[in-house]
Amino acid sequence: MEKTLVDSRREEIIDACEKLYKKIGFKNVSIKQIGENISCSRTSIYNYFKTKEEIFLALVEREYLKWNQDLEKIYKNEKPQAKEELIDGIVSSLSKRKILLKLISMNMYEMEENSSYESVRNYKIAYTKSVNLLKSCFMKILHYQEEQATKIVFTFYPFMIGIYPYSAVTEKQKRALKEINFQYDYYTINELIKMGLENMLGEIQ
Repeated sequence: MEKTLVDSRREEIIDACEKLYKKIGFKNVSIKQIGENISCSRTSIYNYFKTKEEIFLALVEREYLKWNQDLEKIYKNEKPQAKEELIDGIVSSLSKRKILLKLISMNMYEMEENSSYESVRNYKIAYTKSVNLLKSCFMKILHYQEEQATKIVFTFYPFMIGIYPYSAVTEKQKRALKEINFQYDYYTINELIKMGLENMLGEIQ
């Protein structure tokens, strides 16, 4: 029962952090504001997290865990899947993780640097599982050797860091690009993930 309460409180804090992040962005979120959006006291947050970065890191961890559930479904699907079907499945699963894509593109260094070792380790476990699941999908469904699959995932994960900022172009950025006459091709998150995977899976043999 005590563990359930701990988990419930922890999730409530992460939920509040996510809600604020969507409204005001990473740098503007504070422990005080998170405390104003939960049922327990602000000081009780420190029973679960020492810094706001630690809360954000837990949010990233949670996003990876959710993505992992989708990757497991893709991996466990016993129906034969063509390369295009696998790509579509990954696109569909990852495009739902907009918070994940945004956070890993902007604030991972701060989150890890200002979090406890235990928090970083827990995040790395979730991250590593996603890497291994994606690699396993390529090996099982596309019959790639482990070396081939490893090359793909370690090309894809750095690529993931650029997906959100490339797709979420601000009006200020658009204006600047227009004024310097730079031809910028605008793509959605789905389109970028799909193009990236098609290129990687087509080139790595």
